[in-house]
Amino acid sequence: MSRPLIAVSCRPRAAGEVKNWPDTPSAVMQYTYLDALWNAGGDEAIVAPRLTDREAMRAYLSRFDGLMLVGGGDVDPSRYGQDRHREVYGVEESSDSLELALIEAAIDLGLPTLAICRGLQVLNVARGGSLVQHITGEADFGAHGQPGEGFELHSVAVVPGSQLAKLQGGASVIERCWSYHHQVIDVLGEGLVVTASAADGAVEGVELVNSTAWLVAVQWHPERTAGDDPSQQALFNELVAQAGAYRGAKSDLAG
Repeated sequence: MSRPLIAVSCRPRAAGEVKNWPDTPSAVMQYTYLDALWNAGGDEAIVAPRLTDREAMRAYLSRFDGLMLVGGGDVDPSRYGQDRHREVYGVEESSDSLELALIEAAIDLGLPTLAICRGLQVLNVARGGSLVQHITGEADFGAHGQPGEGFELHSVAVVPGSQLAKLQGGASVIERCWSYHHQVIDVLGEGLVVTASAADGAVEGVELVNSTAWLVAVQWHPERTAGDDPSQQALFNELVAQAGAYRGAKSDLAG
């Protein structure tokens, strides 16, 4: 049997931003995500920023068994009704439009979804929530890494009974979370529930309630340590397992 096929968002790059490609734009993806997905038994399909219409995206995503939204630059604060903080970086209109359409269509379809770092923030904005635009150095927050400057390893507390807790075997703490973000959830989006938090109260995980879809979003980067940490690889393993079950259910309905 073929491996479940997972749609994966990527990062667009303008001409000249990739070495030796001075005259053509490109789409890029870090292998850490793809390796973790492959080791879980899934195949990936990189989705470039093209379709942004929700209905068109529903039709496009119907060929896939799952979705993974990955890290990247900041969501444009205008998407959640705020002016841009001076520390906001890497805003890409094409990525915002693509990924908001992806997550909305995935929810419509009940497509198993894992959203990582920026992916969690896209999900929250898609559900009408907002973000704290810059936490680095702020008194209310501890160290969560800083894009361009370095990462932090910290633990997160997991809410009992959540999907995140289940794939951790019921553990209440995930010890080594590779953290690299300067924004966090402020106002929680509609239908979302917090499933993990850092010691400073920063939201580190959310899920969609009252839905039959498997949707887990985390603020840290599990792909960075998944190669030697089963607790992190478990997120990718469960995404692929859920994607396989989703494909099986589709086949039963088609038959």
